[in-house]
Amino acid sequence: MKRLFVMVAVIAFLALSRMLVFAAETPPAADERTAQNAEVRIVHASPDAPAVDIFVDDKALVEGAKFKDVSNPLPLSAGSHKVEVYEAKTKGTKDSLIEATLVVDGGKSYTVAAVNKAENLELQAFTNNKQGMDGKASLRIAHLSPDAPAVNVGPKGAAPLFKGLSFKSISGYQVVNPGSYDLSVSTADGKEVLSLPGTNLESGKNYTVLAVNTADKLETIVLQDN
Repeated sequence: MKRLFVMVAVIAFLALSRMLVFAAETPPAADERTAQNAEVRIVHASPDAPAVDIFVDDKALVEGAKFKDVSNPLPLSAGSHKVEVYEAKTKGTKDSLIEATLVVDGGKSYTVAAVNKAENLELQAFTNNKQGMDGKASLRIAHLSPDAPAVNVGPKGAAPLFKGLSFKSISGYQVVNPGSYDLSVSTADGKEVLSLPGTNLESGKNYTVLAVNTADKLETIVLQDN
């Protein structure tokens, strides 16, 4: 079985077939868009969805992706691509679970995640920042837990860096000093729901922390964006 996934985080594109389009926020000029490939990272963040195979332009891009699997960066040519997702090993015997059109710009990096529980599965796409800052680290948080309340995230015992993040929201990047942080995820009333001790943020690197799984099993996946 082809394994293009590393066991760190996530995507199952499951739901009744529907067409979705993902596009860049501010497309560059046409000649710039086609000058180089885009980079796409796929995350299976649906806690109860089965393993899936993902086909892009009729070619198998990943196979057997399970909950919390995250693909390696996958190159895609700039432009529009047909995406089909099947329950693992069912292409040719069952209809696709979902079909989508993915539009990417050359030179940009994307994360595409399946969120929500399988019965209400949705696809979410966001752009990754690959430009690091010397002497600083950057951090953002994505709330992908389908039944968890809005949360605040920050160093334990200090004011939160991120406030009021609700399901399917992703923060902007916050620039911090590099080092090891004991992060805390808490509800609006200050109740801690998850502790993340020893989160190491290195100089010049950007990180995305995904909050995944159900509220009673909340966990995180830390991804390096550059």
